[in-house]
Amino acid sequence: MNGPDQWDGREVSGGPGERPRIPAPRAAPEDRGPLPDVPPAPATGPAGGAGAGAGDGDSPPHDDPRADTPREPEAEPLTDPAPAPAPLTAPAPAPPHRVLKSLLGAWALSACSAEETAAVEEHLTDCASCADEALRLRDAVGLLHPADSLDLDPLLRSRVLEGCLGRRPARIPVPEWAAPYDAETAKLDALLRDMGEAEWRAPVRLRWFEGERPVERETTVAGVMGHLMAVDGLVATALGLPDPLGTAAPPGTPDPLIRTETFWRSPDGELGPTAAHGPWRDQSYSLIRQVSFAGGKVAELAVPYGDFRLPLRDAFLDRAFECWVHAGDIAEAVDYPYEAPAAAHLHRMVDLAARLLPSALADRRRAGLAAPPQRLVEAGAPGRTLHLEVEGNGGGHWYIALDSPAALGTPDRTVAHIALDSAEFCQLAAGHITPEEAAAGQHGERDAIREVLFATASLSRL
Repeated sequence: MNGPDQWDGREVSGGPGERPRIPAPRAAPEDRGPLPDVPPAPATGPAGGAGAGAGDGDSPPHDDPRADTPREPEAEPLTDPAPAPAPLTAPAPAPPHRVLKSLLGAWALSACSAEETAAVEEHLTDCASCADEALRLRDAVGLLHPADSLDLDPLLRSRVLEGCLGRRPARIPVPEWAAPYDAETAKLDALLRDMGEAEWRAPVRLRWFEGERPVERETTVAGVMGHLMAVDGLVATALGLPDPLGTAAPPGTPDPLIRTETFWRSPDGELGPTAAHGPWRDQSYSLIRQVSFAGGKVAELAVPYGDFRLPLRDAFLDRAFECWVHAGDIAEAVDYPYEAPAAAHLHRMVDLAARLLPSALADRRRAGLAAPPQRLVEAGAPGRTLHLEVEGNGGGHWYIALDSPAALGTPDRTVAHIALDSAEFCQLAAGHITPEEAAAGQHGERDAIREVLFATASLSRL
């Protein structure tokens, strides 16, 4: 059924039911959206063109019976009045002065939203007092320190303990010579806690120096922790604690390399990647607890390292140094920053290496790797000396006897001088760089300098 605005074709020109066809207005290009429907106006007079709209050409279709009917001119299309413009939205009122003033601090720190920033900056153009305060705040922001790393300071634990012990001393304090080991094991434990199982399987390169050449061996983070636990077991057994190797421990007093390989082959060494973390941490706690209860009476207890021995106080420094070095190897493997020891602790480690150099020189001579001594002196008498200067944190000056481990190194018998940075010296003592790679300032006898640099590298081991 046709609507009132439709023509069904039964009307004839001039008939009573005739309604003219008025085309709908076309939307202007700038209009958006459809225009509202407007009903056509009623006819005001006779309208022809019954055939209007029957076709879109100049002549109607041939099958239309009204093809011969004369066409009347179409009525002019009515135009709609222009749509009323949409009412403008009133702009939001600006925040009051007290609100904008409270935002100045956040604005100076660039912590405001875009709307708040625009409102504050517009307000600053009109309010002199707020503009002055904003300038002062911006200048103060420039004095602030840059954003620090989210990682905790590795020395935070030591500072907190020091502050606590300053107020209430521990009933059983940790010996001073065991403090570096306590600090380095705590740092490594914190690093391991942040690692996932995949990182425990990351490959780690262990490097040291043997004879005249560097040596490398690849393992995993779990393998490094097994190595540290196996060698720490030498100190544990000297203190009467259980050996981490258990029944797999080789007889006698084998060197650290044999103990490490024994642990790697043991059932404990074949456990999951994170299995070594807990036992190593418990063992380090037990070592600190044992020497704390024993006090200074055990400081000179001999700890065997295969073919040589160290007093317990030096063995703890040796274990602290190796813990730091291998923690650096782990951090490098998992791409994580790692801090050097505190200056006081690092100085003790460098001092231990300097005190071991005369014996290392004698060992190299016995192995035919160094020239024989030029002049033998009695034990305790001054002899030819090399002045070792270590710069930077933990540095100092040491005088190394060149001809005999029992001789006395003195400044007035100095024949050579070496100057190294503390980090460079430690890398050399750890076997991470070769003597030729060490950036050392050198003066004096070239042979004495070369022998001391190679002796320093020979202190390293797995």
